[in-house]
Amino acid sequence: MKIGILSDTHDLLRPQVMASLSDVQAILHAGDISSQRILDQLVEIAPVYAVRGNADKEWAADLPAFREMELAGLHICMTHRKKDLPADLSPYDLAIVGHSHRYAETWQTMSTGKRTLIFNPGSCGPRRFHQPITLAVMTVRDDGWAIRRVEIPHLTAVQTIDPGDLRKQIEITVREAKKGRGPLEIAGKYGLDPALTEQIIRLQVTHPGVSVEGIMSKMGL
Repeated sequence: MKIGILSDTHDLLRPQVMASLSDVQAILHAGDISSQRILDQLVEIAPVYAVRGNADKEWAADLPAFREMELAGLHICMTHRKKDLPADLSPYDLAIVGHSHRYAETWQTMSTGKRTLIFNPGSCGPRRFHQPITLAVMTVRDDGWAIRRVEIPHLTAVQTIDPGDLRKQIEITVREAKKGRGPLEIAGKYGLDPALTEQIIRLQVTHPGVSVEGIMSKMGL
């Protein structure tokens, strides 16, 4: 069985992410989803198990902050922030968290010798602070299980723009879109992520007069 594990999409679901998940049988999302739209797209691929993140507001009221499940014989728990994990992880083979935007694998060994993997798939949403764009695919077989890190390449800027400065990227996209330029043209000119550029323009079109701060708020930033 293949299981996709991701977190912190923040209302951005890149085509490369969808492609990486195309053959999974289940998807686990560790929060900061930011809109129902993301879950609706993911569920077209496979059943989705998600938890509510700190950026998930009223729309996510029915999502649990913590959940546990059994998939392919593995006992799994999931919550958005690592600090909210149970103190006793002995019932679980895998504990999934998000929030930090940093990919991490840490084994915790109990006094009984039982080992639990605390796993953070990083963020595959808008890139921040030069961090890599990551998710993971877990493969479970009769003889064990393994997690494969998936990194989405980030475009190198043609013009000098700090890829971690989302405000600047939004300002440039809004300015260029007002000149009649499309998302691919803008992305190519400034080395921006095409999916992010398209999302900014969509928010600009659907919310006439929205400010840069308003766009950032609607993106959960």
